[in-house]
Amino acid sequence: MPDRAHARPGAPTLADEQRAVIELIESTREHVFVTGRAGTGKSTLLEAFLEQTERTVVVCAPTGVAALNVGGQTIHSLFRLPIGLIADADLDDAPHLRRLLGGVDTIVIDEVSMVSADLMDAIDRRLRSARARPREPFGGAQVVLFGDPYQLAPVPGRDAGERAYYADHYRSIWFFDARVWQEADLRIVELQTIHRQRDEAFRQMLSAVRHGEVTPEIGRALNEAGARPAPDDGILTLASTNATVSRINGRELARLDGALKTAKAEVVGEFGGAGGYPADESLQLKVGAQVMFLRNDTQGDGAPRWVNGTLGTVERIGRTVFVEVDGESHEVHPATWEKYRYTYSAAQKRVTKDVIGEFTQFPLRLAWAVTIHKSQGQTYDRAVVDLGPRAFAPGQTYVALSRIRSLEGLHLVRPLRPSDIIVDDDVRRFMADVEPVIGREVNAG
Repeated sequence: MPDRAHARPGAPTLADEQRAVIELIESTREHVFVTGRAGTGKSTLLEAFLEQTERTVVVCAPTGVAALNVGGQTIHSLFRLPIGLIADADLDDAPHLRRLLGGVDTIVIDEVSMVSADLMDAIDRRLRSARARPREPFGGAQVVLFGDPYQLAPVPGRDAGERAYYADHYRSIWFFDARVWQEADLRIVELQTIHRQRDEAFRQMLSAVRHGEVTPEIGRALNEAGARPAPDDGILTLASTNATVSRINGRELARLDGALKTAKAEVVGEFGGAGGYPADESLQLKVGAQVMFLRNDTQGDGAPRWVNGTLGTVERIGRTVFVEVDGESHEVHPATWEKYRYTYSAAQKRVTKDVIGEFTQFPLRLAWAVTIHKSQGQTYDRAVVDLGPRAFAPGQTYVALSRIRSLEGLHLVRPLRPSDIIVDDDVRRFMADVEPVIGREVNAG
């Protein structure tokens, strides 16, 4: 039977250090970067802040899916910025954009580690102009950033020209090397308490992988644990490429008897292309298929039947889909994701968030395998980690290993090698200056 992924449904329950971070954001106008290791509750903190703040806040993220996850807009859509290298290109300030950005107190950017230095400077330039405060960083607005540079990186320049521009104008492509930070102070807060793993030894191993400090002893311990044969009763594979995921899911689906059923998504309004869809536009299922839920259960007042990341098995397919989770059968209806756009309401004299598009589909995807990238934010009791011939991106191995709750749940397709532990040198430089002041103050008390 597939494992159930763990998450925190309902109203967020905060640790002391999380409450202290919210107090810092609410009580000051400081620009704050909230970071922390996998499982320290960055998403929970963001959710709680948005629920309780009385400030006028807009939320954005670098990709469509990330923006959907936080109920916001993409950065390019919110700030009306061109795709690709922006550099010193003219940015026209439409009246509606000036009214919108002029009415904002705080701008939250989630998954900021995927934001380039050029894009961060463009956000700064847009805000200075739109808010008519050209001498103030971000036009006087507070900027709050969430993310972990050890896990996700910005996409390198698309061509030689872009890469040459970054080499000439920036110390690195990362958001923290944007020119705006030469004028603005960035308060860096690193959450310390890990809620995902309870075993201190495993926590220390993951920390070593995160920082690129894996000793031979740690490497042996991880490989010995991961060498145990993986069970074949619904375990999930975390793979490094879409090709591997498609191959595994396609192979397992083909092995099942019975008719293949296809559910077509309904897309209404402005939702962008398929690359920004939160689920498959065409979902193919069979009875017996292993699936993952893509959002929390919103039905009823009791305990949720599933959460985002829960694994289950398809039992029956009709107008709805019945999925077995932990021995219980649940009827799953199509879910609707809403795409938002912030606007300024002259009548209400405030910033509003309007629905501009809807995507309706069963909140399921095939899940014998999922990419390491799409496993971001999830927790599993056990998983098979398939890095392919080699890990090819900084933080990739750390993200994969840190999804798993305990060392006993780790299974490796092949042993880890030193070359699989990749840490960006610019991230090391930036994070060397982090002072987890809030975490230390709270823990000391």
